[in-house]
Amino acid sequence: MNTQQKETYNFQSEVKQLLHLMIHSLYSNKEIFLRELISNASDAIDKLRFESISSQNLKNKEPKIQISINKSQKTLIINDNGIGMTRQDIIENLGTIAKSGTKSFLKSLKNKKDNIKNELIGEFGVGFYSSFIVSDKVLVRTKFAGNPSNNGILWESSGEGQYNITNITKKTQGTEITLFLKKEEYEFLETWKIKNIVNKYSDHITVPVEIQMYDEKNKIYFWEQINKAQALWTRNKSSINEKEYQEFYKYLTNDQNNPIVWSHNHVEGTHEYTSLLYVPEKAAWDIWNRDNKHGLKLYVKRVYIMDNSQEFLPNYLRFIRGIIDSNSLPLNVSREILQNNSITQNLKKALVKKSLKMLEKLSQNDNKKYQSFWNQFGLVLKEGPAEDSENLNLIAQLLRFSSMRNNNSEQNVSLKQYVSDMIEQQEKIYYITADSYMSAKNSPHLELFKKKNIDVLLLSDRIDEWMMNYLIEFEGKKFQSISKEDSSLNKFIDEKSTYQKETSQEINEFLKKVKQVIGNKVKSIRLTNRLSETPCIVLSDSNEMSTQMAKLFTAAGQPVPELKYIFEINQEHELIKKICKITDNKIFEEWIKLLLDQALFAEKGNLDNPHKFIARMNKLFIQV
Repeated sequence: MNTQQKETYNFQSEVKQLLHLMIHSLYSNKEIFLRELISNASDAIDKLRFESISSQNLKNKEPKIQISINKSQKTLIINDNGIGMTRQDIIENLGTIAKSGTKSFLKSLKNKKDNIKNELIGEFGVGFYSSFIVSDKVLVRTKFAGNPSNNGILWESSGEGQYNITNITKKTQGTEITLFLKKEEYEFLETWKIKNIVNKYSDHITVPVEIQMYDEKNKIYFWEQINKAQALWTRNKSSINEKEYQEFYKYLTNDQNNPIVWSHNHVEGTHEYTSLLYVPEKAAWDIWNRDNKHGLKLYVKRVYIMDNSQEFLPNYLRFIRGIIDSNSLPLNVSREILQNNSITQNLKKALVKKSLKMLEKLSQNDNKKYQSFWNQFGLVLKEGPAEDSENLNLIAQLLRFSSMRNNNSEQNVSLKQYVSDMIEQQEKIYYITADSYMSAKNSPHLELFKKKNIDVLLLSDRIDEWMMNYLIEFEGKKFQSISKEDSSLNKFIDEKSTYQKETSQEINEFLKKVKQVIGNKVKSIRLTNRLSETPCIVLSDSNEMSTQMAKLFTAAGQPVPELKYIFEINQEHELIKKICKITDNKIFEEWIKLLLDQALFAEKGNLDNPHKFIARMNKLFIQV
């Protein structure tokens, strides 16, 4: 070993927090540390295999991961002959947490230690630190492939805030990790225990995993392979059981939950490829972050190329996890080449279809599981109509909504179900968008629909208004917002009432006075029989921007044109009848302005001048 001076570094503050959380709060299932270290070793070998495509100096004829036990020293050693690390690599990989968002994640967990679950660690690519759950001290000996033997690095730490780095001589490339086990963790010095863990978590890793054995008869040590070392996706589907698919998913994603559903396909023809796609049980914590890492793991002819390749699935399917192994793409493919490659576009079309068909099949075969999926990922899938016009009909079939008839906030009504339940003479699919479910449910626009037993979809997610701009029709039925003018409802509206016929002259005079008071504040003023409990409402013109869309524009800092509504008055309402009889013009004017403000408030959820509205209301209360 080189005798150069040892250098001491401090862990990044996030690493200190993470180590403390893991050692004291995380990983009740401690054996997962071995899965994490084997996974890292496998990645290092994959990276070497990829780099060797373009560099003849980097070759690895017999890639392998070897595990040895030293009972006398109470150590467990995991060794790989992968790409290894340089001095800078080891500082960046083992001294810091580079992934964006980890700092805020740790901050959010600061006061929640008792509720932390094991699966959180893997999500942040910090599996190496799980070594300290079972170890008092960890040594890492590494040499980057292609570097001379005197360029080896020794990293050592007890996980208490500092680590040391020393230059060493290391003849072989790759990384060797030595764990000095805690006294209470000596069970991991048993060969049978290590074999069981590898079989449970790492059987599908494509690299051979070997354990050192001792032949008592011949008094020699030898290496025994303890995993199948065959890429799971290359095997025949009939030979893979459910448990193997689930364990491969956990290895691939570091998720401790089983996937909801998966789809394994091998396609031959113009573009030969294999795909294995999974739908997680739960959404990733950062699924709404701009830097959310998503996409498929890409292999070319079983050679690992890259993680999180986003070129094969659109953003609205970012929750899909899995791999694609292509025989058509070149081995030296890069992200830039992928973006402009016709093969990539063809594969993307096929994978989108397979993903949507997988979800469609789940919705048809297991409604409970599909509802669980929708509750987790429905908001993401709602981005689909705007992003993917080619698959619009298939996406529409997967959408779920709350509805007036179902009378609960759960989004569990499909468009197919809605259409099948439409009443006679109903031509359109009716919906309303609002800021909340309760706001939609209690909207005065629903009064006619309740009376005629016409169901209405209640949309209250922020994305809904945007989505409905791209959903034009379903199974020949057009979508219609009930807060917009629509002549198709005329057939359901009752004929003029006896009251209106008998007092038509009085009503006409009333309307004239209303127009004088409101003037050009609205687009038009008219009577309506679609209301039963509300004196008046405002409607958007069929060709103009809706209220909810205007709110979206405002929230995004975009200019919004002035909205002018159609003011509809329910002449049957007792309040309207009383106002008709008011002879004092000033009081009449105050009432009409109050009614308009009420209608605008019900429609928009706010007023330009709420204080004036309250003052006017109080003034009229005093006069009653």
